[in-house]
Amino acid sequence: MSREPGTRGCVRSGVNRRTVALVLATAALVVACQQPADVDPLTRVTAIVLAGPTCPVVRDPPDPACEDRPVAGAEIVAIDATGQEVARASTDADGRFTLALPVGEYQLVPQPVEGLLGTASPTEIVVVDGALLEPLTIVYDTGIR
Repeated sequence: MSREPGTRGCVRSGVNRRTVALVLATAALVVACQQPADVDPLTRVTAIVLAGPTCPVVRDPPDPACEDRPVAGAEIVAIDATGQEVARASTDADGRFTLALPVGEYQLVPQPVEGLLGTASPTEIVVVDGALLEPLTIVYDTGIR
């Protein structure tokens, strides 16, 4: 095999190392991005957790200072149809959390929060194949009347 001036080893004319590297890198990305067929896709479930009422008297029109407030640090547990815990999340400073759940039916069960009178009621959700669910709102009772 003859070599062209300035080439090394078995690189042939018309093919350069950059082209080979690009093809290999592209193939590696395609393989890395493929999800195995037997794995359920996860769906993001987002919610905001609020506490209310925040004022003893409800006014009409509503007083913006009396809007429900975000609950930071609330824990929400996702329970599947068999009663098993499958995920758990804590709310951030804005009262928001996100869970990644496979297709199925779940109950989102809020846990008690110190300083709030009651615990919010469980929320039933159905996760559909890969569809991003609408944001949910979970409300704890402050006990203000």
